Amino acid sequence: MGKSILEEKSFGFALRIIKLNKYLQKSQKEYVLSKQVLRSGTAIGALMQEVKYAQSRADYLHKQTIALKEANETKYWLKLLKESEYINSKMFDSIYPEVESLVKMLVASTKKLKENTY
Repeated sequence: MGKSILEEKSFGFALRIIKLNKYLQKSQKEYVLSKQVLRSGTAIGALMQEVKYAQSRADYLHKQTIALKEANETKYWLKLLKESEYINSKMFDSIYPEVESLVKMLVASTKKLKENTY
């Protein structure tokens, strides 16, 4: 079985978040917010990997719901980084649509899972 679109997109997004973290720490000397966005932004993809070996439908739904929460948290950290001027509008506009897309996909997938489970 091939990789799901969510799996591929969350992995690519995690790579961008890692690069953002490096930039923030090296160029901006910012260590607190960068760790927060690194943690939440990479957790999405890690959870999508966990979903592959969920023990049950309920476990699958639970892990995917946590991935959604992490994606939503990442949106918060990115907005905060922009408003605090650690990243400029161009950087924000480059990465923010990706996390918005992940949130939309996770919402749709979670909704469908709930409909089929309950």
